[in-house]
Amino acid sequence: MRVLTVVGARPQFIKAAVVSPRLREVAEEVLVHTGQHYDRELSAVFFDELELARPDYELGVGSAEAAVQTGRMLEALAPIVAAVRPDWVLVYGDTNSTLAGALAAAQAKVPLAHVEAGLRSYDRTMPEEINRVVADHLATALYCPTPHAVENLRREGIERGVVLSGDVMAVALRRIPPDPEVLARWDLVPGGYYLVTVHRAANTDDRERLGGIVAGLGALPGPVVWPVHPRAQARLSAFALPLPPNLRLIPPVGYRAMITLEGAARAVLTDSGGVQREAAWLGVPVYILREETEWRELLESGQAVLTGTDPARIAAAVQAGAAVGRPAPPTDDPVTAIVEDLRRR
Repeated sequence: MRVLTVVGARPQFIKAAVVSPRLREVAEEVLVHTGQHYDRELSAVFFDELELARPDYELGVGSAEAAVQTGRMLEALAPIVAAVRPDWVLVYGDTNSTLAGALAAAQAKVPLAHVEAGLRSYDRTMPEEINRVVADHLATALYCPTPHAVENLRREGIERGVVLSGDVMAVALRRIPPDPEVLARWDLVPGGYYLVTVHRAANTDDRERLGGIVAGLGALPGPVVWPVHPRAQARLSAFALPLPPNLRLIPPVGYRAMITLEGAARAVLTDSGGVQREAAWLGVPVYILREETEWRELLESGQAVLTGTDPARIAAAVQAGAAVGRPAPPTDDPVTAIVEDLRRR
């Protein structure tokens, strides 16, 4: 069995790092890195830290508007799929790399496997929502992280090929030890700061929303550490937003550093799907800077609360302790479920 795996962004590197070694025990894997994330802090450092195999192909598409970026990926992927002639194309999550991989597989008439299938925010203004819906409707094998994801697919008429595998991100979190030097590097103490991440276009590209987030962070009773995504950094500068004195901007960090910062924070504020899950699993209260989340289980358990971008709402929720930190119990082995199911097909 030959599998062509397409990755391109931080969360995909993390997932592939736990799936690829097991997959390579039963299959020949060809790894393609689209270059969607290309800065060292968002790309190469993850390959190094997670010991992910070096890509067989690097497309180097770089940054661009979604349509242009996806088009470049698709154009580059088509001849690779034709040359490799895989039995499966494997994609992860909901990025433009996911969409391009799904379309390349469909056009070449190669079966598609989608890890992290079935997630829905039901907000079609999100590019990620479009990407995952398209990937799910093109996929032959759909590996769902949660029962809600399975139900979402059922509502859309997708039942064949659906597997409740569990979440591979939880495996990565259990396997990778924290970095004991991170807190000292930034002069932080456990429980003595808030951690924030903001990267979604809906938040970073809208001055009012980004300004609301910054104002809300400024109202928190303590230091706020923000590893700034390049998109957010550019918009903060372009909008000339005044930064409150308790806000500490630091460069993007690798996976080990990030999970260390999450685990030691008083609370995490984020618009990232991956970060909200990681923090919740680590037992840290999570405040989601959006009006919806794909991870409904976190809301139902009380581990996470939606705050949107209104500054008063953000500050009130955090200060009231609306989210409850509760470490997640161990899960079954999703990697085995995925690899063994793919091998049997």
